[in-house]
Amino acid sequence: MVFVFMCCAGIMTISFITSCGKNAGSISPATSHIEFQVVNLSPDLHPVSLYIGTYKQNNQSYSYPNPSGYFSITNVSPPIQIRSAVSTESAVNILSIDTLIMHPYFKYSLFITGLKSDSTVTSFLTTDTAGPPPAGRGKIRFVNASPHSSAFDVSANDVIAFQNQPYKNISDYILIPPGNYDFKIMPAGQKTVISTYPKFTVMDGKVYTLFCRGVAGGADSVAFGTGIITNR
Repeated sequence: MVFVFMCCAGIMTISFITSCGKNAGSISPATSHIEFQVVNLSPDLHPVSLYIGTYKQNNQSYSYPNPSGYFSITNVSPPIQIRSAVSTESAVNILSIDTLIMHPYFKYSLFITGLKSDSTVTSFLTTDTAGPPPAGRGKIRFVNASPHSSAFDVSANDVIAFQNQPYKNISDYILIPPGNYDFKIMPAGQKTVISTYPKFTVMDGKVYTLFCRGVAGGADSVAFGTGIITNR
């Protein structure tokens, strides 16, 4: 099986967007077609909420380790803020991105990782908009969101798909034939499997992000694990 690497989407380019007036950043979800999601992968962080330009964007909080799924946003003015969703701490700002620009018809994911216990909570924003794969192929990429981790290799049905992926790295999308896959994660350059995402069906024309989270070798609340997001 041959995997073909494609440079379709990577880390969101952060730049400044100017605004004027109190509601300059407000947008109509129906016309902007911007989709956003929060992926809380910080094992010891309380549930959180998303604010954009000081306007709360969610009705339900985002808890480890489940992606929120895509939703429409109502504001594009910076900053993007992650705040505690605990009622007694709702004003506590955990993370902030002060400069950004978002484009109509694009999808974005805000990954939250790190550990509250050692003050390493951090985030990174990805652009999830990618062109469709050619007929008879799907696309997939890998995100290493495991705090304190070394680099990882990832295999698909025992064929290496991603190599030497460091913490907070977002790989390029690769093309992959449709079918059922066992994705296995190993320390870079080793054959010891530390996590498996078994029997996942890659569909023709679909685009996916495989991610890891938790601490390699950790147990209980910080146990290492994997997940998959359907981007398209």
